[in-house]
Amino acid sequence: MTLHIKNMVCNRCIMVVEQELKKLGFYPEQVTLGEVTLKETDLTKEQQEKIDRALEAVGFERIDDRKARLIESIKNKIIERVHHVESIDRKFNWSDILADELHHDYNSLSNLFSSVEGITIEQYIIRQKIERVKELLFYDELNLSEIAQKLGYSSVAHLSSQFKKITGLTPSELKKSRKPRDVRNPIDSVTG
Repeated sequence: MTLHIKNMVCNRCIMVVEQELKKLGFYPEQVTLGEVTLKETDLTKEQQEKIDRALEAVGFERIDDRKARLIESIKNKIIERVHHVESIDRKFNWSDILADELHHDYNSLSNLFSSVEGITIEQYIIRQKIERVKELLFYDELNLSEIAQKLGYSSVAHLSSQFKKITGLTPSELKKSRKPRDVRNPIDSVTG
């Protein structure tokens, strides 16, 4: 049986969800961003409610609706690529990758995402990339040129332009401010 879970954005989320399910006596065979495969083939209404309460207590939510699951899958694929892959090729084609991995026509994915989230998939990708830029700036291990290359930007100017448009600051202004609590957003709260 597969459970679809909202708000999973990192490896720590995977660990927490797995621990919560084990506490309840369930046996996850696989836990990935947004998805859990259980050994159990069916759950009673009571078991589903227990899982829902346990997940909600730690900031997650089980998703039943097919459209909501698809939107969460889109977000998880983007988060996985932007935040958990070493680098993004500049020629990376998001529409082809999302369509292939989610087995849906990109236009239908895009229309569904926009109608529910109020922003386009492209805007969501840009916002996730900007959050990743903020994170890398605060680590202070890479210069702006290396960050641009890592995230698949064509140039530092392109990165800087998108960054200023989203945050209202240039990357160097943000770096000088050094107030992560004032500027960084949790990955799962990045929306319109």
